[in-house]
Amino acid sequence: MNTRHWISALASVGLGLCWLTMPAASQAADNFTAVTAADKPAKAQKPKQAKAPKAPGNTGSGESKAERDKRLLRECRGKANAGACEGYAS
Repeated sequence: MNTRHWISALASVGLGLCWLTMPAASQAADNFTAVTAADKPAKAQKPKQAKAPKAPGNTGSGESKAERDKRLLRECRGKANAGACEGYAS
């Protein structure tokens, strides 16, 4: 026998052993107990808390919207109307 036959034979034996260790469907059905939602204990409801209002989004640079608009008008003068300069370029 060549190696291909040995590998095939070993694979067959391995699969056969795995098949023998698996429980039969009738054995699994004997141990099964169904659980319905009525059998489970109910969880206690937590009262809903009001959410605190969020602060306005921080731009990270510490500048106000008016300051940002002025800066973008100044920096984008003469540039292409795209990216950060969209709407601010002349």
